[in-house]
Amino acid sequence: MSQKYDYIEMKFPASAEYVGLIRLTVSGVLSRAGASYDQIEDSKIAISEAVTNAVTHAYGLDETGEILVGFAIYDDKVEMIVADHGQSFDYEQVKNELGPYKEDDNVNYLREGGLGLFLIETLMDEVFVKKSPGVTISMTKYIDESQVHSNGETLVNG
Repeated sequence: MSQKYDYIEMKFPASAEYVGLIRLTVSGVLSRAGASYDQIEDSKIAISEAVTNAVTHAYGLDETGEILVGFAIYDDKVEMIVADHGQSFDYEQVKNELGPYKEDDNVNYLREGGLGLFLIETLMDEVFVKKSPGVTISMTKYIDESQVHSNGETLVNG
């Protein structure tokens, strides 16, 4: 039996000016899910890496494109998918097609080199990658349930 989740999907132009909006959205989604400050910050950096790579490398100079970001919010985790082909997709189908992250994917994923996927893999709890069509990355952040009251309010330390 699969876990129940809420699903949110955003599609936006492949332009660097939207990276800040995605970071704000990640912050809001993870905050609502009961994530800690560190979990939210790690997720914001990871999704920024994925979106920035897609903005920079997915489409040619004379080509306009879109990037799709999906959030599946479970009781104990948030899964985030970034797809640079921009097409709407069936979340469950895409999730089933993603393969495990492998160390040698690091250089191949970043079309012009860099450490983006390594950083994402370091900051997130699970990372899966699919390279065709376009590049799709799924990132999971598990939420520490001790951070959340039963009414959804976040606990304050101290």
